[in-house]
Amino acid sequence: MAALSASESLELSAGPGDAWVEVGFVLVDGMLFVRAFRGRRSQWFQAAADHRRGRIRGGTLSRAVAFAADGGHSAEIDEAYQVKYGAAALIVNAEARAATLRISPAEEPAGHSTVEGRGRHLST
Repeated sequence: MAALSASESLELSAGPGDAWVEVGFVLVDGMLFVRAFRGRRSQWFQAAADHRRGRIRGGTLSRAVAFAADGGHSAEIDEAYQVKYGAAALIVNAEARAATLRISPAEEPAGHSTVEGRGRHLST
């Protein structure tokens, strides 16, 4: 998480294909959270919720992750978004709250590295 703490956003990919989306994120009690601005109808949210596995990258980090719904930290997540993004924290609303995901590390597939280089994921 230290590699992400100074970043404004991260990129995530979920489901089949190699589509990436840039999203804002917050850390609350050491846990990483993202929200979909368009709520549950957002394509990336649907892919993450359906497949529950994917990848994130940001700063020097690129790694396999698991996505899980999280409705238990709404107030803390709202506050963290407002502190981090100020008036731009448009993601503090009921629709976005319903599309909150907790991201946690997952086991890396064999032959993959967690080091990011020149915008591409490196295989070892």
